[in-house]
Amino acid sequence: MGYTALITGASTGLGGVRALQVSGGGVSGGLVARDEHRLRALADELRGSRERAEVIAADLTTAEGLERVAARLADDDRPIDILINNAGFGVYDGFERSDIAAERRLHELLSWAPLRLSHAAVPGMLQRGRGWILNVASVAAFTPTGTYGAAKAAVVSLSRSLNARYRARGVRVTALCPGLLDTEFHERMGLDHLPRLPRMAWADTSRVAREGLRALSRGRSVMISDWRYRLVAPLTRVLPDRLLERVSTTNEGGPL
Repeated sequence: MGYTALITGASTGLGGVRALQVSGGGVSGGLVARDEHRLRALADELRGSRERAEVIAADLTTAEGLERVAARLADDDRPIDILINNAGFGVYDGFERSDIAAERRLHELLSWAPLRLSHAAVPGMLQRGRGWILNVASVAAFTPTGTYGAAKAAVVSLSRSLNARYRARGVRVTALCPGLLDTEFHERMGLDHLPRLPRMAWADTSRVAREGLRALSRGRSVMISDWRYRLVAPLTRVLPDRLLERVSTTNEGGPL
């Protein structure tokens, strides 16, 4: 039996890798992002592997874009079996200097959009007795990393709640929490100095994507990806917040 996935933030980084991996297992993909040109290039790549790909160019920080994608998820005539909430960005400036409009867009994309799209997807999934939602969060959810960490913490809490409530009815929800990934995320924030960090500090995007999908299939509510971050995760519960804040942010306040 074939499945249909819808992936937000699909045009770049982890979203693009995950779109290709999902398509390889008999799953057709719906691709959502702002950049239609890059989406269509990815769709062409998927078609080259004999998979069908639907392109939805939408800005999820706008009401019109978000509701258009929500309507697609709620369409019972074209059911979505797997929702992957991957879209995101970060605010580089420290809290005392950041633009409040940018802060609002960050929270709307990182925490409100996953909630809204999950809300649109869950009723149909429950009716069909099956469904999977993967919310891409971050290890920043467990550390004092400003508004970025706060938004990701909301995603982790939402995922745990939905998984606890609906897993017995066939709907599984997982928060994937990666650390540093070698994608365009930090470059778009203007953190050009981060690539000079030791190579071992960066996790492989393909491995992170595989771990997330594996955790989702097993019904885990939270998955901290990459063994290095799983090793240090317990420290976030015992180290002082002031120390965690210093080691988990850049000098300018941007999240790692």
